[in-house]
Amino acid sequence: MLELPSPDSWWTPRRKAAVIEAVRDGRIPIEEACRRYHLSADEFQAWERDLDRYGVPGLRSTRYQIYRDTSSASKPPLPRQIGPGTYSPAWAPATALRRVVKM
Repeated sequence: MLELPSPDSWWTPRRKAAVIEAVRDGRIPIEEACRRYHLSADEFQAWERDLDRYGVPGLRSTRYQIYRDTSSASKPPLPRQIGPGTYSPAWAPATALRRVVKM
């Protein structure tokens, strides 16, 4: 059982894990944890999700891009080619595409 960090301490993966463990063990309610540590419920849930998926290393903020969800639904669309050597963003309206192609 990990000891709860002080509210003004620097967040490390182990300290985040200690808060999650305390909430899960019932030593502190989630509302109290969020109030004490100035967390939103969404942030706390994100910590829980990352801990469940990747373990304590998943709680490192500097490694977020490695561990983030990379499903295709969250990726922005790639630009599409509309003419020889001409690219346009996928979100561009059709009239803007015509103007680019007409040269």
